[in-house]
Amino acid sequence: MKLSTVLRRMRKSKLFMIGFSLLVVIIVVCFTSKFWVQWDSEESNLLARLARPDWFTNGLKGHPFGCDPLGRDLLTRLLEGGWVSLKITFLVTVISMFLGSMVGLVSGYYGGKIDLIIMRFCDVLQAIPQLMLAICVVAVMGTSMVNLIFTLSATGWVATARLVRATVLGMKNKEFISASKVLGASGKRILWKELFPNTITPLMISASGHFGGTILVETSLSYLGMGVPVPTPSWGNLISDGRTYITSAPWVVIAPGIALMLTVLAFNFMGDGIRDVFDPKNTN
Repeated sequence: MKLSTVLRRMRKSKLFMIGFSLLVVIIVVCFTSKFWVQWDSEESNLLARLARPDWFTNGLKGHPFGCDPLGRDLLTRLLEGGWVSLKITFLVTVISMFLGSMVGLVSGYYGGKIDLIIMRFCDVLQAIPQLMLAICVVAVMGTSMVNLIFTLSATGWVATARLVRATVLGMKNKEFISASKVLGASGKRILWKELFPNTITPLMISASGHFGGTILVETSLSYLGMGVPVPTPSWGNLISDGRTYITSAPWVVIAPGIALMLTVLAFNFMGDGIRDVFDPKNTN
């Protein structure tokens, strides 16, 4: 499909444009926050403990979203935590997609015992919920950013592997693959030059959904105290810190909850839009 056609369909897809625009706003605001926020995310002020939101009546020198139980500015921690969560989600998604693609290509193309062993291993991993498996791994390895990224990557590649394997199985007996074999192309060349390019479209659709699922798992682990180590903020530990005060100071939980909801919705809208863009039945 030509790039111009893809871009035209993206512009016409309302779901894609809504998701893309919302995600760009979230990323830009979180990334640039360190240049314009007035407070340190770890600076405590017990006199401002659970201060109510002043909604920009005092500008950025006030506390637009209020303060958390330790008197730290919630807007600052929300934006810094959002950037931390987005970075982790991006790294985990890239690593998971790469691992899943490699495993799926090998399993689908070579088949036989290799495929049998890989798929049974995938069955074992899929039989255990990712969050439960991640909790077990983090409990053994300890809590740190590196361990969190490793854990989420090691438990999140299975669905991608199955997707790529199914795509390869549907193509490896096609005429163009047979022609490449007749011309003497090696298995490595067929994998990378013929099969892998044809898996990019389903991978793009899967990646957008993977982003949303990964940020939810990361948030859940941080909520349980097994994700991003404190005092580094993330949306998960912000919600966890404020759960005790949900009735007396609901803004402590509502702000990161809404931010998480909008981010997941943005990724899901983008995924639905990308699926429509590459739909063979789409004639726009």
